[in-house]
Amino acid sequence: MKSVHPIILAALIIGVSAPALYGEATPAPTTRGPAMADFKKPSDEELRQKLTPEQYQVTQHESTERPFHNEYWDNHQAGIYVDVVSGEVLFSSLDKFDSGTGWPSFTKPLNDDNIVRHEDRKLFTTRVEVRSKHGDSHLGHVFDDGPAPTGQRYCMNSASLRFIPVDRLEAEGYGEYVALFQKSAKP
Repeated sequence: MKSVHPIILAALIIGVSAPALYGEATPAPTTRGPAMADFKKPSDEELRQKLTPEQYQVTQHESTERPFHNEYWDNHQAGIYVDVVSGEVLFSSLDKFDSGTGWPSFTKPLNDDNIVRHEDRKLFTTRVEVRSKHGDSHLGHVFDDGPAPTGQRYCMNSASLRFIPVDRLEAEGYGEYVALFQKSAKP
């Protein structure tokens, strides 16, 4: 077995980065979670089997779920939201707010690299549709009527998301994000 530097070994055991042990700043997470470079979107038939009918209609056919009657509109748990199709990291509960719309709303994406925006001219108006980059799932829309600091409201469909609570991040392969919630915890 190859020898591991004691500092690196200590970091692995206690679950922090080696730079953190040296008192250096730890870089913010980038594209973490499942390896998106290896992700291949499932076939339509596989998606129909994997997703609920509502998840399928929302993610694959730009449907919209009912406000106030969806899984995450009133979720106040700490954790992250990932694409229900690909697992790519999208939003954090730290950026979630009550928009009064009945859908989960966020001031910004947790990982902007996993978000694609398109002009949407449906419903007799121009809006900005938000899709996941790798899963190509319809997530919802972004509006310029959100709170500070961004002024944006990412109004998402719960059916497009899967919530992972902080205590499940490590077990589900998103351990890099645990530190975000430790920093925000009040002493």
